[in-house]
Amino acid sequence: MDAHNLVTLEANPKIEEFRSGDTVAVSIRVTEGDRQRSQMFEGVVIRSRGNGPGTTFTVRRVAHGIGVERTFMNHSPAVESVRVVRRGRVRRARLRYLRGLSGRKARIKERR
Repeated sequence: MDAHNLVTLEANPKIEEFRSGDTVAVSIRVTEGDRQRSQMFEGVVIRSRGNGPGTTFTVRRVAHGIGVERTFMNHSPAVESVRVVRRGRVRRARLRYLRGLSGRKARIKERR
């Protein structure tokens, strides 16, 4: 592959620094037919992986009693912004154990 064909991706400046356990509000651009709108997805970051343009993070929230997880790419043009709502104090990078918890047991302590 030629070097002049490569596209350099720059990180979105509207994405705040976050870690696993943080509660974030992700603003996504959704296209429905020929119309575009902005949609919010707020939840706990349970995973962040990769480096460079392929970096992804997974956000989990409980909507109407059902756990919903969504994976976003950091360099995706569909992700408009990521805002940290609260910082969580956790002791591991992957929070898959939250899938088996509900209610007060699924709460994460706040990092000061």
